Amino acid sequence: MKYALIGCGRISTNHVKAVINNKLEFAAVCDIVPEHMEAVLEKNGLQNDSSIKRYTDYKRMIKEIRPELVGIATESGLHAEIALYCIDHGIHVIIEKPMAMNMSDANEIVRRSEEKGVKVSACHQNRFNVAVQEMRKALEQGRFGKISHGSIHVRWNRGKAYYEQAPWRGTWAQDGGALMNQCIHGIDLLRWMMGNEVEEVYGATRQQLHPYLEAEDIGMAVVKFKNGAIGTIEGTTNVYPQNLEETLYLFGENGTVKIGGKSTNNIDVWNFADESDADQRNKGLEEQTSNVYGNGHTSLYADVIDAIQNDRAPYVDAYAGKNALEMILAIYKSQKTGMPVKLPLEGFAALDMQGEFDG
Repeated sequence: MKYALIGCGRISTNHVKAVINNKLEFAAVCDIVPEHMEAVLEKNGLQNDSSIKRYTDYKRMIKEIRPELVGIATESGLHAEIALYCIDHGIHVIIEKPMAMNMSDANEIVRRSEEKGVKVSACHQNRFNVAVQEMRKALEQGRFGKISHGSIHVRWNRGKAYYEQAPWRGTWAQDGGALMNQCIHGIDLLRWMMGNEVEEVYGATRQQLHPYLEAEDIGMAVVKFKNGAIGTIEGTTNVYPQNLEETLYLFGENGTVKIGGKSTNNIDVWNFADESDADQRNKGLEEQTSNVYGNGHTSLYADVIDAIQNDRAPYVDAYAGKNALEMILAIYKSQKTGMPVKLPLEGFAALDMQGEFDG
């Protein structure tokens, strides 16, 4: 399967590793900064591979290469534009988070992909973490019983050097803040585990310790789900002096699970009323990862390849990307209005937060 990568920033090496691990035909790479392309290729031992064409214009690349699958890993504000162009040309896409920056673009990605018969996967790779998969399996087997509540805590650190790597970070037009950039994976997991259907979101965000950014560095929210369960969200880049944890809790009448580690990769608590010997292997489970992005990109790519070959929906589809975005925009809107926000959400964008933290 012929593949091309658009965008060669911080996350792109995970995409390249997934391409190599899945033995895709790596036909081309694209970035407006040629040095970025060479850096990520060199990092993966591909710097001398002349079969990988280099482009600074993604439209020209698509016209000349005609890839079957494209990975989009540019700044967030360009995700939707590039995705829609690929979809219109019949190309399957894997889109880094967030899938879009507003609901109208997210809805259009869903609509056009279905109209064109194109597969779209939102790159929420943490769904493939071993610990997350074990929690999901127990949930689908009904082992939790009635769900009471759940929570996600993303307690990370990002300093000035991180934001100086790319000037679009922390801007309303191209990125959003801690919730949109760092916490979106956890928010995706929480909504997915809690039944997806959301009634109301009430949130508050602040810009506390990063005055050089436009967007928030701390956000919290309470979520009412339509099944009666309650969720809480905490996402921040203000933890001193380094990343602390990303933890997901799920509490039911017959079960309690806490997934911890730096990126929801360990099982810290695993208790069920119907516990068997098979549960012992999950107690203290740890999945080794080299960074906070985890190991899920390879599995996500494998799933998308299979979805294309067997004409089925990807495990993490465009609706998943839309749902995670909607949660964050609802928190932003709640901060803006000071009121709870009902879902579904229409007509709100990250850019509508412009000036929220000035002065």
